[in-house]
Amino acid sequence: MGEHPTPEHILKIGLGFWASKTLLSAVELGLFTELARKPENLEAVQNSIGLHPRSSRDFLDTLVAIGLLERSNGYYSNTPATDFFLDKKKPSYIGGILEMASQRLYGHWRHLTEGLRTGLPQNEVRGGGQPVFKTLYADPERLKGFLSAMTGLSHGSALAIAARFPFKDYKTVCDVGTAQGDTAAQIALAHPHLQVVGFDLPEVAPIFEDYAAQLGLNGRLTFAPGSFFENPLPKADVIVMGHILHDWDLATKKMLIRKAYDALPNGGAYIVYEAIIDDDRRKNAFGLMMSLNMLIETYGGFDYCGADCQGWMREIGFKETRVEHLAGSDSMVVGIK
Repeated sequence: MGEHPTPEHILKIGLGFWASKTLLSAVELGLFTELARKPENLEAVQNSIGLHPRSSRDFLDTLVAIGLLERSNGYYSNTPATDFFLDKKKPSYIGGILEMASQRLYGHWRHLTEGLRTGLPQNEVRGGGQPVFKTLYADPERLKGFLSAMTGLSHGSALAIAARFPFKDYKTVCDVGTAQGDTAAQIALAHPHLQVVGFDLPEVAPIFEDYAAQLGLNGRLTFAPGSFFENPLPKADVIVMGHILHDWDLATKKMLIRKAYDALPNGGAYIVYEAIIDDDRRKNAFGLMMSLNMLIETYGGFDYCGADCQGWMREIGFKETRVEHLAGSDSMVVGIK
């Protein structure tokens, strides 16, 4: 007789939001930033981040049990990963995307079933609000939060692209939809010979320029204001689009690929990176769920596999294409004109 299946896996996934919200609340409360200063006992944590005694011990011990905190002799401390990635005072902080998840996505995902039935976004527009990018770009504080969330999402990939792509063969780079400018900055830091331009809507300029100044890149990192719907892209030897194509429907994806093609010289390179789904659509669960997130957030956006993107690039005229894994669930698709 075969073993009976157990429900453990089903329950772990079905109640996965328990662990998720425990982490998101810890980020919102600034717990990891506090513990990066020094380990604290239960009472000190209660006082420093304002926890009610009733459940604070369960909350902290849950974080220990799911591998996000350590506890020794009654003192709580960060793990190496939470210390590196979730301390707001470190440049490696990726909590922006988790803050956005806690404040926005967590509630919107409640309506996934409705989205699956209707094919319509389930975020702010559901209640008659404006599309997400319109609202974000209208409010400088929210825009700054969103752009820093994007940096958190793509920092590992930005480092990998800067390290692995043969930039020595090129002179100029344009990062399209540059946001805070982290990908552009990492490329510029790793390759002093390059002139790097970040292209995004005019509202992004002050945030981009602040970030470039923090990294001492003012002279070599410049900002070009514009909309990739209304303007041609700045001409460059390499054009990068990170976490951009998945926001849009297929016709818009192809229009953006065409604009990149037109802005490149012969021999120029186009790098698209995001959570590219594996061609067999079985392994990259993050990429597949990111595509569901595009259902929640946009009217036509979806994620795609490497073979899809290579096909669109070839259709538009790129003569060579390849897919290369970067970091975590992200890969890049490279097209050579």
